[in-house]
Amino acid sequence: MLNTLKTAFKVEDVRKRIVFTLLMFVVIRLGANVPIPGINTAALQGVFANSEGLLSMLDAFSGGAFRNMTLFALGIIPYINSSIIMNLLTIAIPVLEEMQKEGEDGRKKIATITRYVTMVLALIQAIAITITLNAQGMFIEWNFFSGLVSISAMVAGTAFLMWLGERINERGIGNGISLIIAINILSGLPAGVRLITDLFNDNRYLAIILLLAGFLAMIIVIVLIQLGERRIAVQYAKRMQGRKVYGGQSTYIPLKVNMAGVIPVIFASSLLGFPQTIAGFFTAQPTGVLASVLDFLNYYRNPFGTLLYFILTIAFAYFYTAIIFNPYEVSDNMKKNGGFIPGIRPGKPTMEYLTTVLNRMVFIGGFILAVISVVPILLNWAAKVQITFGGTSLIIVVGVALETINQIESQLITRHYKGFLNV
Repeated sequence: MLNTLKTAFKVEDVRKRIVFTLLMFVVIRLGANVPIPGINTAALQGVFANSEGLLSMLDAFSGGAFRNMTLFALGIIPYINSSIIMNLLTIAIPVLEEMQKEGEDGRKKIATITRYVTMVLALIQAIAITITLNAQGMFIEWNFFSGLVSISAMVAGTAFLMWLGERINERGIGNGISLIIAINILSGLPAGVRLITDLFNDNRYLAIILLLAGFLAMIIVIVLIQLGERRIAVQYAKRMQGRKVYGGQSTYIPLKVNMAGVIPVIFASSLLGFPQTIAGFFTAQPTGVLASVLDFLNYYRNPFGTLLYFILTIAFAYFYTAIIFNPYEVSDNMKKNGGFIPGIRPGKPTMEYLTTVLNRMVFIGGFILAVISVVPILLNWAAKVQITFGGTSLIIVVGVALETINQIESQLITRHYKGFLNV
C-alpha cells in the first residue's frame, strides 16, 4: 500500500489530484474555525456541554463548526438532506423519474435541482438556528443586521462547501462530498486520543483495552459489510438481429450486504434525537411529561431508547433499500433484454426471487448496521466514559476510505500501474 502511494505521487496527474484534494482539506478546516460575527460562543458551549444524539451528530459532521457557530456551522448536511429528498421524490414524481432515465443530461438536471433544494434547506435551517440562538440570548447584541449576518454566513458556508465538493470531484480524487464529511469527522480524533490518555493516567487499563478492542472489531465488521455482496447469476439468451448475433453472455447482479449505507442510522438517530434537540434549545431542564418522553427517547442513556434505536435502524434499512432498488424494474428490464436467472422463470417468478434474496440481505445488513450503531453506546456504559466517535462516524470514515482507495486504484490502473488490490 505504501509502495502504491509512492508510485501514485510519481504520476504527475495523480499527484496533482491528491495535492489539490489535500489543499481543499486545509481550506475546509480553516473555514470551520472562522467564527460568525456577533455570536457569544462562550455562552453557546453550555448548550453543547453534554450534547448527545442529533446535536452530537451534526457537530461531528461539521467538524466542530456547529458547536462553535463558525462559517461552516451547517456543514454539508443540507446537501445530504437534499439528496435524500430528491431520491424520494424521484420515486414519487414521474417527471423526475423520467429525467433520471435520460442518462447524463437527466442526471445533470437533477443535480442542478438538488443544488437549489440545498440552498432552500440551508436558508430554512439558518433562519431557525438564528431565531433559536436569539431566544437563548446567544447574540452579543441582537438586531436585524446581526441576524442577517448570521443567516448569510451559514448559507454561504454551505454553498461554498458544496462548491468545494464539486471541485474535488473534477480536479481531485473524487467523492468530494463524502471526503468533506470524513475529514470533518476525523478532526475529532484528537479528542479520542485525549480520552485514551486520560484513562491511561487514571490507570484504567481495562477500559482502554475494551475501547480499542471494540473499535477494532467494528472496523473489521464495517469493512466486511461494505465490501460484501451477493452475486446473482444472469444469463442472456442469444438473439438474431439482421445478420448479427446478440446475447449469449453471462453476468451477475451484485446485491451489497449494506445496500442502504449509513442512511438508516442517520434516519433513526435524527428521528429519536429531534425532539430532544428542539427541547434543549428552549429549556435547559425539561420537566413533567416532556422530561419523561425525552428520557425514554434518549438512546444514549435509556436502554429502551437504545432498543428503539436498534429496531428503527433495521426498519429504515428496509425502507431506503426499497427506494433505491426495485426488483420489479430489474426483472422487467432483464425480461425485455432476454435475460434470466438460471433455474428461475422470467417475469413474476424472477421478481419474487429477487425480493426474497433482497429481504434476507437487507435484514443481515440492517442487523449488523444496528449492532455497529449501538456498540459505542454499550462501550460508554461498560467503560463509563463519554465516547465522541460514534458508530455512524466510523461507518462513514471507513466507507469513504474504501471508496477513496478504489478511486486511486482505478486511476493507477488506467496508467498501467499496480494498485492497492493487486498482489
